[in-house]
Amino acid sequence: MKIARPIAFSLAVIGLSSVAIAGCTNNSKATRTSDTTSTASVQSSIPPAAIQTPETQKSTTEQPVVPEKNPPGDIPDNQAFVTYSSASGGYKLEVPEGWARRTNGKNVSFTDKFDGVEVAVTNEANPITAATVQTQQVAKLKASGRAVQVVNVKDLQLPGGKAVLIEYTSNSEPDGVTGKQIRQENNSYLLFKNGKVATLTVFAPQGADNVDQWQRISRSFRWF
Repeated sequence: MKIARPIAFSLAVIGLSSVAIAGCTNNSKATRTSDTTSTASVQSSIPPAAIQTPETQKSTTEQPVVPEKNPPGDIPDNQAFVTYSSASGGYKLEVPEGWARRTNGKNVSFTDKFDGVEVAVTNEANPITAATVQTQQVAKLKASGRAVQVVNVKDLQLPGGKAVLIEYTSNSEPDGVTGKQIRQENNSYLLFKNGKVATLTVFAPQGADNVDQWQRISRSFRWF
């Protein structure tokens, strides 16, 4: 009997150990099953559109937004103008007084709500014409702009020199708060001098009446 007790005790310990091991094994399986179920649940909750593939990652073509019925953006007839000069760009022009200005080296922009005036200076080895602009600058404009639709490209003479005019419509940049976009009309005047091209662009909501003001701005441009 003295020998039987240790044997019985050992058997009991072995039995308990087996139960414990079995319990741990079952718990481990349950944990893995639970983790798998949780992951599957998260994956199934993601909309298909959010799971991007190489095909869905390709950008889509932006569509033109509908023009405003009563567009804002008319520059007042009594709007005051001031002369802006760019020493690094070597040009000057008249711009509406009080508009917000941003400069970036030779380039500058003036904006007021959805209205704006921009000048960008680039290098160009040869003089430009409507034909060369049609095949080069217009192609770049369509590729980089927002739903650009070119209306007309033509040569013209400005007081500041020969120029090429690109008339086109495009979507505005989304509003920083509301995300709203409007359809804009744009006039880009390209003027060449000594290996440089200044692109003067004026823009406003499509349908706004700024003919006289835009003419004043474009005719005021001068190289120096």
